[in-house]
Order: sequence, then C-alpha cells, then structure tokens
Amino acid sequence: MEKIEKLVGKCPYVTAQKVLSGKWSLLILHYISEKTLRFNELQRLMPDLTQATLTRQLRALEENGLILRKVYHQVPPKVEYSLTEIGSEFNEVLEKLEVWGKKYINYSRNKKLQDTF
Repeated sequence: MEKIEKLVGKCPYVTAQKVLSGKWSLLILHYISEKTLRFNELQRLMPDLTQATLTRQLRALEENGLILRKVYHQVPPKVEYSLTEIGSEFNEVLEKLEVWGKKYINYSRNKKLQDTF
C-alpha cells in the first residue's frame, strides 16, 4: 500500500483527511460558514479550545486554503476569518454531517434505552 503522503492529491479521502486534520477544524469551519468572525469570537464559541490550539488550527486551515485571514492595520489590531471559495464548497459537507450527526445522536439515545431493558 502506498504511504499516506503519496496518496495526498491522489486519493480524495486521504486528501480530505489531511486538509481537515485537527480536532477542531470541522467546528471552526462550521462557525465561520455562518459569518465572518474575529479570533476572540471564535474563542468564545469554543471555550474548551486553548488560544494556542485555535491559532494552530486557523493557520492550518488558512494554509490549506479553506479560510481567509484578513488583517486590518489599526490599533488595536483587528483580524477577521472567513471562508475562501473552496472553503465555502465545504458547506454542503457540513450540512450532511449535521444531518448524519443528528441521526447518530438519536441512534445512540435509542441504543442506550434498549441497553437498559
């Protein structure tokens, strides 16, 4: 089997996994898909996420071309994050993940109820 690095750019699943790596990338993309956000707004939306991890995830998503980082040269500095064109294409996937996630939540609740009997 080819090494994972060699599959990036060839296999769509490996490519997607590499581009979306990181525990928080899907949630960040979800929030930014709703509207342009500043760093502190993202941090408030995800209180369990450290500043360092958020910075790392945002840089990776920007490097992979999914988000745009716009810096306003003012005091205090202002930075906003929005989706790029290819990042916006991911909205369809986010919507499908939401539908599947809701179904899975119902499935797991029902399974827990069945396990109690």
